[in-house]
Amino acid sequence: MGFYAERVLPRIINAACGVKAAQPLRQRVCAGLTGDVVEIGFGTGHNVPFYPAGVTGVTAVEPSDLGWRLAGERVRAASVPVRRAGLDGQSLPFEDDSFDAALSTWTLCTIPDAGAALREVQRVLKPGGTLHFLEHGLAPAEDENVRRWQHRLEPVNKRLFGGCHLTRPPVDMLTAAGFTITALDVFYEEGTPKPMGADSLGTALSP
Repeated sequence: MGFYAERVLPRIINAACGVKAAQPLRQRVCAGLTGDVVEIGFGTGHNVPFYPAGVTGVTAVEPSDLGWRLAGERVRAASVPVRRAGLDGQSLPFEDDSFDAALSTWTLCTIPDAGAALREVQRVLKPGGTLHFLEHGLAPAEDENVRRWQHRLEPVNKRLFGGCHLTRPPVDMLTAAGFTITALDVFYEEGTPKPMGADSLGTALSP
């Protein structure tokens, strides 16, 4: 990783992901989490204030050392124990059936092999465990003009934002990995250009 990826990008992501408009979405995606939770793409901890009372602990998977340091204040203020215990969502260092639930927010767009990451999440979830997800990706099929812009902008977006794709279909990726979607809301983020803000928020059940 170069200077930009190590020292600059985590600060950009910290600012971009910390906008006030995202807080209601974070609250929605965290609602209903219970027990021992693994959060992939923990980032700088913007979900921490929204962990519900049913959560007993969170294991954070985050590759960026600077990102983890920037999360320090939020982690220290957390109402539940939060520990960093993984660097790569594609290869989780945990036993099978370790967690009650999983959380992923705006993460699948960037992981190089998102399918492998989802299979890993499924592996470490207990049978019947739930993945709570909030992901941006390919716009709905009826919005062909938005999709065209996503394909045009994706190469630049990937260079600027650490490999962030605009055209991945998160719901299709989840079902391909064996998850069953149990709740889903597809929408555009308010105040975000449509090519960057086509979101899918919901829950998916592990076999």
